[in-house]
Amino acid sequence: MSGDIIIKGAGSAPGNAYYFDELEIGQKASFTKEVTDAGIQAFADVSGDSNPVHLDQGFAAEHTPFGGCIAHGMLSASFISTVFGMVLPGPGAIYINQSLKFRAPVKAGDVVTAEVEITDLIEKRGFAQFSTRCLVDGKVVLEGEATLMPPKR
Repeated sequence: MSGDIIIKGAGSAPGNAYYFDELEIGQKASFTKEVTDAGIQAFADVSGDSNPVHLDQGFAAEHTPFGGCIAHGMLSASFISTVFGMVLPGPGAIYINQSLKFRAPVKAGDVVTAEVEITDLIEKRGFAQFSTRCLVDGKVVLEGEATLMPPKR
């Protein structure tokens, strides 16, 4: 279940993370991963969310407008966390908050690209604010905003 991480440069903090003072408004990073039935099942097992809309094709076809199972919304959201924890700001970054708006369902077989972009730097607090989104075939399926505390020197 590996994915593709797009790294444009690297910071000088441990693990190639970016220290706060290395960040700039407009910096971007992304992570791309195919959602699979096995990944959906693993997420259900780890999270405890066994809602049949995610796991039972018959139930999902009968009780949702989607014609079958959909992935957990938080599975796609976790790809945003991957970008933050692995690329920008990278290892050592602390999630402060995240808002999410789910725009469209994600199904097994969909390739999700999570993108983040720095929109503001709050020097007094050492926080970086980001716009976040996940796309499937160029269509936004999830969007939001996040605040992180990058590593400090």
